[in-house]
Amino acid sequence: MELEGKNQEEKNTITLQDIENYKKEYDLKPMNRIMQNVLAKNKISKTIKINDTRVYNRHIFEIDIPTMRATNQQSSGRCWIFAGLNILREIVGKKLKISDFELSQNYISFYDKFEKINYTLENIIELCPRDYDDRTLCHVLKEGVQDGGQWDMFANIVKKYGVVPKCVMDETEQSSNTREGNFVISNTLRKFAGKASKLYREGKIEEIQNEKKLILSKLFNFLCMCYGKPVEKFNFEYTDSSRKYHFEKDLTPLSFYNKYLEGVIDQYVSIINAPTPSKPFYNLYTVKYIGNVIGGQKITYINLPMNEFKELCIKQLKAGELIWFGSDCGKYRDDTAVWDDEMYDYINVFDLDMKIEKGDMLDYQVSAMDHAMVITGVSFKEEGKPGKWKIENSWGADKNNGGYYLMTDSWFDNFVYQAVINKKHLSKEQLEVLDKKYIELEPWDPMGTLAL
Repeated sequence: MELEGKNQEEKNTITLQDIENYKKEYDLKPMNRIMQNVLAKNKISKTIKINDTRVYNRHIFEIDIPTMRATNQQSSGRCWIFAGLNILREIVGKKLKISDFELSQNYISFYDKFEKINYTLENIIELCPRDYDDRTLCHVLKEGVQDGGQWDMFANIVKKYGVVPKCVMDETEQSSNTREGNFVISNTLRKFAGKASKLYREGKIEEIQNEKKLILSKLFNFLCMCYGKPVEKFNFEYTDSSRKYHFEKDLTPLSFYNKYLEGVIDQYVSIINAPTPSKPFYNLYTVKYIGNVIGGQKITYINLPMNEFKELCIKQLKAGELIWFGSDCGKYRDDTAVWDDEMYDYINVFDLDMKIEKGDMLDYQVSAMDHAMVITGVSFKEEGKPGKWKIENSWGADKNNGGYYLMTDSWFDNFVYQAVINKKHLSKEQLEVLDKKYIELEPWDPMGTLAL
């Protein structure tokens, strides 16, 4: 058996003769040498870009919902908060007749961070009986408290704490550049995990809770230093489109929310397109150990086929409503604000077929949702068949097209995973899924990836 193992190892090893054969094969094709010279001084993406795909990728749309100036999340992973508030600000703006307006992303970020701290502490306490190398505990500790989130997490914070205009609680250096603050918070929680494990094994359960309360107090103070103490009461002054001056006195975040946005959040539900064998369509899913507000609504999604997913998006746009959505923004984006998976020629240049089925991309770590934005428009190549979609991003208004982007329908099919749809647009069959018992996915399932 030992000899057989050695023979197998020799068979699987790359030999020097193999290398020689590969070199000879490489030299047989003159184009290889040409590309070697080209790629020595140029990016792969620029070299293999197909320019004739640009004809349809112009920022002109049949349905184009007017929206305000693009916002900027700076060096933070708060896209999901920016996208959510970009939708809510349009509702407030219409009621107040304001053409340019922002809700405070910093305010929502503060309470999201604090709720995540509490949520993670409770997860750590629950997992205390497990060994330090338990996969779930390792996942919770590795994730720590970061910026990312999903729609239901946004809904939880807004419904519990309300919203405020940006002018009432503006950005700080720390809210716009979160890496150092996240390090402090996450390492504090990891230290707690080690201490809580020892206390649990010593039977000192009450001391674990006392330690948790102390950490909550200290990290609340830390957040106030970084983000500012959250506003409790404020005055709001503005001029409307008719140049008429308005002054609203003694508002609270919840009174402002109830006055201008009451009931809005509850109208929406998340749908996903995850075509994998482990997630049959027309079921309701959630993800273990992912959330923010304990006692808030769980992260849930209805998994739908892509044709129904897109039909709902089109219905919502036709009704003049914006769409919060999540996608893998790292794939096939060029420097002119376009996402198009057909603009690069890998096959003819490298003899590499980069097309992978969407289900396999999810199952084999190729792709997952990592960014949330807002769909504001769509155009159709044929009757009822979309060709391109307009996107409001949160990377600043100084980018191409004022910070608005475009995705082709093919890119949508492959790299859009989640959308938030008004329940009034769902069919009877789709609505009935909401009454089903949700199926719990593991914490590391790709659908639990947080948008940054």
